[in-house]
Amino acid sequence: MRCPDFPCHMHSVKPRAHSSVVSMLQWKKKILKSVGFFFCLLITFTFLLNGTSPGLFTQDQQKDSGSQMLSNQKRDTYHAPDGFWEIKSKLGPTKAIPKTELQPTEWDIYSTNCSANWNITKMEWYKSLEPHFQQFILYRHCRYFPMIINNQQKCSEDIELLIVVKSIITQHDRREVIRKTWGKEKEIDGKKVRTLFLLGTAVREEERANYQKLLEFENIIYGDILQWNFLDSFFNLTLKEVHFLKWMDIYCKNVKYIFKGDDDVFVSPENIIEYLDGKYRPDLFVGDILKNARPIRRKDSKYYIPTALYDKTLYPPYAGGGGFLMSGSLIKKLLRASETQELYPIDDVFLGMCLEVIKVSPVLHEGFKTFGIVKFKNSKMNKDPCFFKNTLVVHKLLPDELLHMWKLVHSNLTCTRKFNIL
Repeated sequence: MRCPDFPCHMHSVKPRAHSSVVSMLQWKKKILKSVGFFFCLLITFTFLLNGTSPGLFTQDQQKDSGSQMLSNQKRDTYHAPDGFWEIKSKLGPTKAIPKTELQPTEWDIYSTNCSANWNITKMEWYKSLEPHFQQFILYRHCRYFPMIINNQQKCSEDIELLIVVKSIITQHDRREVIRKTWGKEKEIDGKKVRTLFLLGTAVREEERANYQKLLEFENIIYGDILQWNFLDSFFNLTLKEVHFLKWMDIYCKNVKYIFKGDDDVFVSPENIIEYLDGKYRPDLFVGDILKNARPIRRKDSKYYIPTALYDKTLYPPYAGGGGFLMSGSLIKKLLRASETQELYPIDDVFLGMCLEVIKVSPVLHEGFKTFGIVKFKNSKMNKDPCFFKNTLVVHKLLPDELLHMWKLVHSNLTCTRKFNIL
C-alpha cells in the first residue's frame, strides 16, 4: 500500500500509538511553519530597514515626512534613557574617496547614528556640571542630522541678499508677519532678495505630529523652510548654525550676502542694500559686535556657562543677538572652522570662535540695535518710526509691534531729522 505521508512501516503500529505519532508529527509541523513564518518576517523587516530611501527626508517626499520622520528624541537638555540615539537605519560601507572629491552635491546625512559618550562621565569636571550641561556634553559630538524639509531650489539663481531667519515650529505667526514685511521676497534696484527659515522639530512630543503637518502645509504654500531632525531647544541653536553652514556650502554658492537673524527683529532690506552699495566685500561680517564680553557665571541666567565648560576670562568678539550681515564667501571658511571646534551652548559665541579661527574681525555697526534704539526700554525713541526708518536691524519686537512699525515706516512718514548711520 502507498504511504503518502509516512514510511510504510508505520502501519504496523497499534491504532492508539499510531494516533499519538500522527499528533506529534502534526505538532512539529505547526512549530516548523511558525518558525518559518517569523524567519520570513525577520528577513522582510531587515530588507525594509536597510533599504530605506536616502530621499526620505528631502523635498521630493516632504508630504509624507510627517509619518516617516525619524524619532525626534534628539539631543536636548533633558534626561535621556539608554538607547537615546538608537540607530534607525544603516548605510552600507562606502569606498574611500580622495579628499578632492569629498564635496557633497546634496545633503548626505540620512540617519541618526549617535550614542552617548559615556567615557566622559568618568571625568571629575563632568561630574561637577549641572544635569542639562551633562546632557549637552554627552551628545556634543552629534553634529549633523537628516533633513526633513529641503528647498534647494531657493538658490537656483544669483541672489544679492539672502535673508535667513532662525525660527521654531510653533511660531507660525512670526513667520507670517516677516513674510509680509522685511522678509518679503522682491528685487531692490534690480537685486534679488530671497528668504529662508531655519527650523528643528517641536520639543514637546505631544505637539510634534500636529505641528509637523502644519509646517509641511506652510512649506507647500511658501517653499521657504529648511528643517532638520533635531529638537528646537536653546542649546541646539548651535546645531542650527552648523547645519545652515553645511547646507549653504552644498546648495547656495551664488549668494553675495547673507543677513541672518532672529524672528523678533525689525530689518530694513533697503537700507542693507544701500549700505552694501554694490561693492563686493569678501570678508564682510558686520553687526552689533560685543568685544571683551565675559562668560556669565550666574546660575540663574539663561546664558550661564560653568567654568568647566569654558575657563577663559573673555569671549572672542562676536555679533550680539538680533542678527548680522556677512558675505557669502565666508560660508565655506566658517564651515571648515566650525568642524575644528567643539559645539558650544551659545550659538552667537560659537560663531565668534569660528571667526577667530579664520582670522576675520567682525565689524561693529551702529545700525544694528540689539537692545532697541536705546537701551532704556521705556524711552519714546524705541517707538519712533523715524529712528526705525534709518536703521538696519532693531531687536526686539513682537509680531503685532513689528507689523505696526512696518506700516508706519512705509507710510507717508515725514521725519524732521535724517540719521546718517549707513
